[in-house]
Amino acid sequence: MEFPAASAHRGLVPWLGLLLAVFPSSLTTRIPPTTEQFAIVSTISAEGQDVILRIRNSLPDVLGIWWYRGRVVKYSNFIGYIALDPGDYVTGPRNTGRETALDDGSLIITNVTPSDEGIYLAVALLPNNQRARALGTLNVYGPPCVSYS
Repeated sequence: MEFPAASAHRGLVPWLGLLLAVFPSSLTTRIPPTTEQFAIVSTISAEGQDVILRIRNSLPDVLGIWWYRGRVVKYSNFIGYIALDPGDYVTGPRNTGRETALDDGSLIITNVTPSDEGIYLAVALLPNNQRARALGTLNVYGPPCVSYS
């Protein structure tokens, strides 16, 4: 009795060996990380504190990072862009003067207020004009309420 998984068409099996012999490099090719790994670390901060929105799993060969408020890439949401090689920083209309991009691409916001709370979008510029997107949230809590009875 033959093993149930054995093929009745034994003549086709050598092709698998031929494919592995002809294309071995396809099995060992490095697959670059997916853009899904590129992320912003969501952060919770007290009002008045300085906060850093950090980039997690930065992609190799990133040329620069654009920062936006909200989910949509449009000029009115643009906070700033940092070119990572020379470290040049350009601000946009959504920059309040308290936001600055760091050399690693992270965004620092000084003296956070409840109006800073929300979704932030980072768009990484990669070689060959490719882009990767990451979303993260900033939650800001105010001073504790004290009630006296």
